[in-house]
Amino acid sequence: MAPPIALPETFARAVAGLRSAAPRSEIVLEEVGAPQRLAPYSFALSAAVLRDGDEVATGRLILLHDPAGHEAWQGTLRLVTYVTAELEADLAADPLLPGVGWTWLTDALDAQDAGHRAIGGTVTQTMSTRFGDLAGPPTAGDVEIRASWTPVDDDLAPHLLAWCAMLASTAGLPPPGVTALPERRPAGAA
Repeated sequence: MAPPIALPETFARAVAGLRSAAPRSEIVLEEVGAPQRLAPYSFALSAAVLRDGDEVATGRLILLHDPAGHEAWQGTLRLVTYVTAELEADLAADPLLPGVGWTWLTDALDAQDAGHRAIGGTVTQTMSTRFGDLAGPPTAGDVEIRASWTPVDDDLAPHLLAWCAMLASTAGLPPPGVTALPERRPAGAA
């Protein structure tokens, strides 16, 4: 049996920070297999955002570490994310959605004092209408946020909390401590 491979201290501290942060109760995190060919060391988490027991958004956060660093990363650590959520058709069609979606990430990083650099990504909005055997609910929309950034240090707990805040915003959850009001039904509605 081969002895365990010692992980670089920077990577070990970064993973410990990701594991130590506790998200809000509606967000369920799970460690999943990380891509092996993007960097010498990697770690990944998946997330499901639940509202009233229903999954309303999902995401993946991948930590990459290359002790030699990457010029494009401007460092040795890189966080990569993919988040998706289904939206009501009118929200998904809003031309302001990409800009708002991007601020969900940048504002969350700023609010958590999660120092970062070399941030980039895309926000994609899609509309789907089902036909034939796939006919179902009316037109539906989705938002997808793909982004990556380089943390300025290896304390990644604030980055995980920021990522969870972005997930909550994408899923339309109210801020922590705020209770959403139930939707009003018209008189006579069942």
